[in-house]
Amino acid sequence: MNRLFVAYKPEGIGSNAFLGKLKRKYGVKKAGFSGTLDPFAKGVLVIGFGSYTKLFRFLNKTPKTYRATLWLGAKSPSLDTENIQEVKIVPPLDEKILAETIESFQGNLRYTPPMFSAKKIEGRRAYDLAREGKSVELKEVNSTIYDIKMLHYMHPFVTFEATVSEGTYIRSLGELIAKKFALEGSLSMLERLREGKFVYEDEKALDIRDALAIEKNIYTGEFDNLKYGRKLALEDFTNQKDGYYFVDSGTFLSVIRIENGQVKYELGRIEC
Repeated sequence: MNRLFVAYKPEGIGSNAFLGKLKRKYGVKKAGFSGTLDPFAKGVLVIGFGSYTKLFRFLNKTPKTYRATLWLGAKSPSLDTENIQEVKIVPPLDEKILAETIESFQGNLRYTPPMFSAKKIEGRRAYDLAREGKSVELKEVNSTIYDIKMLHYMHPFVTFEATVSEGTYIRSLGELIAKKFALEGSLSMLERLREGKFVYEDEKALDIRDALAIEKNIYTGEFDNLKYGRKLALEDFTNQKDGYYFVDSGTFLSVIRIENGQVKYELGRIEC
């Protein structure tokens, strides 16, 4: 069964374990997700069944929007409430200055991801290694904060919403906000609201054609060439510029790459 939909992962369960629940619910064997959420986080998770798992890298999944609550004065190596080591009572902040400080993070940002993150190190998630007490060294990363604003402040908790580029670590963003006031800070809540155009709508099946981030190209050659994965000629396409495209036969999709006058299959035949 080929199917693409958006699920809502609750907190307290890893993405793989949650996927297992969905596989049992729908009675499928082949399934995958795009955009890992670690156990602490909740929210939007893009799910594919069958051959649609091959299309994840071509989906329109950026920018991403998150809502988070930062606990000022809470110290945790995981930058969330899973590993709180110390909580200090800190004086209330000026709400206007706090809001302005949060908004000042809009733009490009360079920082080190938290060791308790979903980032992979030699094939394993950093948070798994960290929980085992193993040394985790992560390199600095660059992110773009397209929009960020404070939603609510009830000391010592401040809730903010941020729209960010792929791979942004919201825990680190919360930590950086706290550091602006010379404070420790950890998230007490993290929710992914949106991945690009993907939002949660009761696991409604999505049209894969509308979900793809690549352009459609028109093939004017013999249909059997696409059907049987035969070599394709550049002159048989209406758009001959370099790039990735999907070709829609009506019953299946093919993903092609045009480069230096050559046409190559990225994905030969995906039933739809």
